[in-house]
Amino acid sequence: MNFETLLNTLLELFTTIGLKLLYGVALLFIGLKLIKWLKKKLPSFPFMERLDAGVRGFLISTTSIGLYVLLGVTIAMILGVPTASFIAALASGLAAIGLAMQGSLSNVAGGLMLLIFKPFRMGDYISCPDLSVEGTVKQITVVYTILHTYDGIGVTIPNGTLMNSVVKNLTITDARRLDLPFKISPAHPIAEVEAILADVVAAEPRVRPDPAPFTRLTEVAGDALTYTVRVWVPNGEYWPVRFDLTRAVTDALNARGIVLPREQLDVHLNQPGEHTNAN
Repeated sequence: MNFETLLNTLLELFTTIGLKLLYGVALLFIGLKLIKWLKKKLPSFPFMERLDAGVRGFLISTTSIGLYVLLGVTIAMILGVPTASFIAALASGLAAIGLAMQGSLSNVAGGLMLLIFKPFRMGDYISCPDLSVEGTVKQITVVYTILHTYDGIGVTIPNGTLMNSVVKNLTITDARRLDLPFKISPAHPIAEVEAILADVVAAEPRVRPDPAPFTRLTEVAGDALTYTVRVWVPNGEYWPVRFDLTRAVTDALNARGIVLPREQLDVHLNQPGEHTNAN
């Protein structure tokens, strides 16, 4: 092979492969710059500003991944890689990843549903009876939700599990109903006890007048009568009012000589030689 033949071969390789490689490198450089610029600009778009922070971050991440994949496929096509084979390999890889992460993907889907439909927000106090947990929502991400319980414990719940459970939002309204049952001895007049309960409730300024407070006899069981105090209070005052009313009612009943029924346990002793008959 002489020099002229070698030069022609190199020129042919440069024309067929070198230019493609050069175009591919140029497209990679320009594409990465454009994707980086778009990631910075996306959060400032008007429709993005109206979305929740979690949804906004997820959309930006998903868009970035899609653009990177599109850039890779485009460069592969320029370099002459068979498109059908490349896409088939990519689809197979994505399918394998999806099967391996199906639990995580269900959490992502659940997180998107939570962030879009907003059954609760950060700062709400929620209860999940199916999961035996309740607390204040501190963080909602695409994958999980973090609650802080009343005793200071952080609970992380996968969003897929949370979306498939019953969730009670206890702070969705500005008022909450408070029910307080009191067991009283039947020896005291019913009207007198109800009047005492009504006076205590009327003296509590945090109790809302509408709906009207309820202080009535609600149950008769054995050696005790159950009276119920049912009032509506501001959501943020629920626990303070609960404790204060419990103490105020107890003090008022004690001051009028009304006692709570005492539980009684009857014990029967058999004398030696006595036997019980069992039918």
